[in-house]
Amino acid sequence: MADKLYVGRRKTSVARVYLRNGSGKVTVNDREFENFFPLKYHRDDVLQPFKITETLGKYDVFINVRGGGLSGQSEAIRLGISRALIEINPDFRPALKAEGLLRRDPRMVERKKYGQPKARKRFQFSKR
Repeated sequence: MADKLYVGRRKTSVARVYLRNGSGKVTVNDREFENFFPLKYHRDDVLQPFKITETLGKYDVFINVRGGGLSGQSEAIRLGISRALIEINPDFRPALKAEGLLRRDPRMVERKKYGQPKARKRFQFSKR
């Protein structure tokens, strides 16, 4: 496989990304890329770092991702790939940073509070 592991996170998703020179084959959890992400939106999200750095088809990517849903997983993978590309070639950093691909999105689900049905929603209030 590869000699270095790169990690990306988003919400509750954690992606471990391995990059090596190849033909551009992407494998996610031992499944084909198109089978794991049936929506084009998620596939484009994952491949965005390669398109920005013009390295699409130059690296084989092996990904192990756990937790969350498809959107969180695709964004976690995107961050892991961006970090891997910078390690390979530091000249990619300004282009990836300008697109905001090096920043871990800090937004998380707000916890539910007691005495309320959801995080912010209140039970119905009766004045009389």
